[in-house]
Amino acid sequence: MLSSLGFMLVLVCHIRDFAGNTNVTQVPCQITLVNTIGERIKFARNKRGLTQKTLAEAAGVSTSTIGNLESGAREKPRELNAIARALHASVAWIEAGRGAWESESNVGPGPKLLGEVPLISWVRAGNWDEANDPLQPGDAESWYACPRPHSSSTYALRVKGDSMTAPHGNTKSYPEHCLIFVDPEKRSPVNGDRIIAKLEGEDEVTFKVYKNEDGRQWLQPLNPSHEPIRQPFRVLGTIIGKWEDG
Repeated sequence: MLSSLGFMLVLVCHIRDFAGNTNVTQVPCQITLVNTIGERIKFARNKRGLTQKTLAEAAGVSTSTIGNLESGAREKPRELNAIARALHASVAWIEAGRGAWESESNVGPGPKLLGEVPLISWVRAGNWDEANDPLQPGDAESWYACPRPHSSSTYALRVKGDSMTAPHGNTKSYPEHCLIFVDPEKRSPVNGDRIIAKLEGEDEVTFKVYKNEDGRQWLQPLNPSHEPIRQPFRVLGTIIGKWEDG
């Protein structure tokens, strides 16, 4: 029986439409069996480019939960909905292999996707706290799993310039193009926190180290080739994590 099944899978390798059987998923020149919840979670996780750890963080579960599900040590999890949302996958498909694997609700307000935050522009960040509904469906460039617990209004920014690139390895560095995660509900930083601030009387939004010594506040770059900013500013949020490719 097994040998005949394997032979049949080879024969159907070039069939394009697998809509009639969602327990068999095709990628170019390859067929993947997804008969169990664990296999479907692993398939969707790999398609999204997530590790077990990043999926667990996005879904608000432990890494061992994901590992046990994928290995078959656990069957239907009570966290199924959260895992499906983090994968942008259909709950019905994850649970029973019914329908298309990708959720049709992927286009919509991101805060409803547990553990994910929108990547927005620096201009939008400056007005994030001044709008009643600052993000409309489709407005975000993309969505990213945040590596830390965060409020529902948290967003991501892509770092510009080298002012927060540390000159040595003893300090956490934020090179150009890396992602930073900003929680705008954290507006009471302590000395040394990394923050997003808006300069008073200007539209400029900047990412710097918050400094407060003897009642004096200023914004300090990590790169010594850039000057500190000593003009008045307003804290827009505190950095709670970063993501750097590679």
